[in-house]
Formats: sequence, C-alpha cells, structure tokens
Amino acid sequence: MSESTFVVVNPASANGKTGKRWIEMAARLRARIGDFESAMTEAPRQATALVRDALCNGATHIVSVGGDGTQNEAVNGFFDGGRAINGEAMLSVIPTGTGGDLRRTLDLPQDAVEAIDHVGERPVTVDVGVLTCDDGRGNPVTNHFVNISSFGVSGRVVDAVNHTTKAFGGKVSFMLGAARATAKWSNQRVRIVLDPDTPDAQVLERRVYLTAIGNARYFGGGMKIAPDAIMDDGLFDVVIMGDLSKATVLLKSGTIYKGTHLELDKVEHHLARAVRAEAIEGDPPVLIDMDGEQPGCLPATWSLVPGALRICVGPGFKAARGAGAR
Repeated sequence: MSESTFVVVNPASANGKTGKRWIEMAARLRARIGDFESAMTEAPRQATALVRDALCNGATHIVSVGGDGTQNEAVNGFFDGGRAINGEAMLSVIPTGTGGDLRRTLDLPQDAVEAIDHVGERPVTVDVGVLTCDDGRGNPVTNHFVNISSFGVSGRVVDAVNHTTKAFGGKVSFMLGAARATAKWSNQRVRIVLDPDTPDAQVLERRVYLTAIGNARYFGGGMKIAPDAIMDDGLFDVVIMGDLSKATVLLKSGTIYKGTHLELDKVEHHLARAVRAEAIEGDPPVLIDMDGEQPGCLPATWSLVPGALRICVGPGFKAARGAGAR
C-alpha cells in the first residue's frame, strides 16, 4: 500500500495546528502504512491539483489531512473532465479542521492521531455529487462533493465564518458566523426543481431560509441538517427550511444539531437524484455553500453520480448497500 500512497496535507487547517502536529502524525502514519509520498498545500484548491497529479502518476491510495474544505478538494482531485481518473483508487480522511462534518458521517474519531488507525480500513463505495453554478461573475463552474451543498443563509454564514477567528473551534466559529449572518438576513425567494428533465419533475417556489442538498448528514460544524442521508443510496436528501422567522431559527437552533428539525413547520424533506434552483428575486444573489467553501451563486444544478468514489470509513458508518467493504 505504501508504494502507491500519496498524502496531501493542509498545514493551515485547525488554525495552523495541523502543520504543528504533522511530524507526530507522519510518524504514526508511517508506522501504520510504511513510507509514502506527501505534499503540503500552500494555496486554495492546490490539494485538487496535487491529488490529480498523484493519481495520474499511479497512486492508488490518497490520504487527505485537513478540514472539510481540504477533503472536498481531495475529492475533486479524483476527477478530471468529469470522469474518474482511477475508479479503483481510494481515499482516506484524517480530519484536522474546525468543522469535522464529513468525519461525523464517516464515523471517524475526532482526534487526528486516532483517525490514523482507520487509514486504509473498510473502503466503501459512495455516491458523489456534482454541482454546476455561476461563479458570481457570470462564468459556469463545476465541482464535486461527497458531503453537503446548500444555499441561502448558509452561503452568507460561510462568508462570515471565513472572516471569523476559528481559535475557539468549529462549533463556536460556526455559531458566531451564523449569528452574524442571521442578524442581517432576509429570506430569499427561489424556484427549486426536483429531478428536472424527468416525467416526475416537481417544481417548488418558496421563500427560504436555506436549502440543503445532502449526500451526507452534517454541515455547519455539527449541524445534523440531513439526518436521514445515506452516502450510497443514489439519492440526495433535500431539506428545505422555508420562510422561518429569525426568532424561530434562534429558538429552534438546537433541533438542527439533534436532527429533529424535520418535524418543524415550514421545513420539508424530499429525495431526488438531481436538483435545479434559481433565484426568483435576483438581488442580492443567492449564495451557495459547499463543504464550507463558496463556489458561487444560483442558478445552479446538482446531480449525483452513484458509486463514484471509494472512501475509508469507521466501524459505525451507515450504508444502504450493506456494511461490507468493497
């Protein structure tokens, strides 16, 4: 395994703690899998290029060390021109960021050193989402994701969080960002089409607080926004939080962390293989969140590629196609 393993590290994740702990983590990882090649990122989206180059040069196992944004970049590196570079290659995640949302669904330990014990273990095949949207300057961009993409207040929250210190950890950082964004927020009118271009297409026009398109369950530093999502069932869990007041959002914020918000009035849950969304009122733009990053704004489409990625998981990972590793 070690001869074909490439490790990409974001030393800036966890407020710089990843870089400081890398010597310790590298020693633990080397003791587990043997020698490996590695590289540290120095700029946004560099992890995608590093992973893509490694796979093109024969790597069959990628280990991504960083936060949810780094994991997302690594996932994008598995694809080139919309196609998988090597369908047999697998991804292992060592979570070191402030949010830790993907690792929750994967059932990996919170501590990065402990997570190393799961590197290369229990690879399962999961679905991959494909987001195509406007980059905010009129240009179409396409990104892959395995966790959650959303739009509405969450896009504003990401902007606020990325300008907020993360020294207090993921949950506090996101709560502070959410409070700042919500204070200035007005719900936006959107048109959502579930399974567009099919006979079963469903058109929904709503004024929304946020809409989440979930392949996995968590976002926002531990919010269980899509509590029923399964990463290998071939379906998105679409959660629409409609025209909720600020008071309701503040009073019921705990339900989102528990995953019980689906029971609230004006909250809808749908299943779909694809989603299209556009703003009915175009100013201000409806911003998109994807794994804690901001790829652009509506209009956008989300599609799902079943079984497009092999990823290593913890023992409690919940699968639709059976718990056996593949």
